[in-house]
Amino acid sequence: MVSSPCTQASSRTCSRILGLSLGTAALFAAGANVALLLPNWDVTYLLRGLLGRHAMLGTGLWGGGLMVLTALLSGGLALLGALICFVTSGVALKDGPFCMFDVSSFNQTQAWKYGYPFKDLHSRNYLYDRSLWNSVCLEPSAAVVWHVSLFSALLCISLLQLLLVVVHVINSLLGLFCSLCEK
Repeated sequence: MVSSPCTQASSRTCSRILGLSLGTAALFAAGANVALLLPNWDVTYLLRGLLGRHAMLGTGLWGGGLMVLTALLSGGLALLGALICFVTSGVALKDGPFCMFDVSSFNQTQAWKYGYPFKDLHSRNYLYDRSLWNSVCLEPSAAVVWHVSLFSALLCISLLQLLLVVVHVINSLLGLFCSLCEK
């Protein structure tokens, strides 16, 4: 079976589109992770070390960003980077934001601490109960909106990257087999 010039041209066009899409998605993932390091665009939380471990892992920067960008050379690396970013973003959404919250419900004194107030909240899911969004996290302001918006974006971007990498690998294999069949 001989592949036609149209098949080869379609494969090259598909590779270009996939490469451009993966590159753009990688830049968006890196940008979203940078924003997670600067809650409300305020650098003081980063400087004081008051950021959650999911944001500090920087998987949007190195997983969904750098690994996917360099993975345009290697599909396996892109798949791994996007998968790591996807899993970390999912866990971050499950755990909730790292913020200052009031722990005085156990005693009568006012006590605030930084942590993950929604992580052990088994009775209610903070993602579906928006009344908790402004009442639990005291600092940074709008911590839940920031967290949910950016980790949701990273989750969607990394899922798109996973799909694009799979299509890219399939397209590359088809291009390879078609060129072998032609010879």
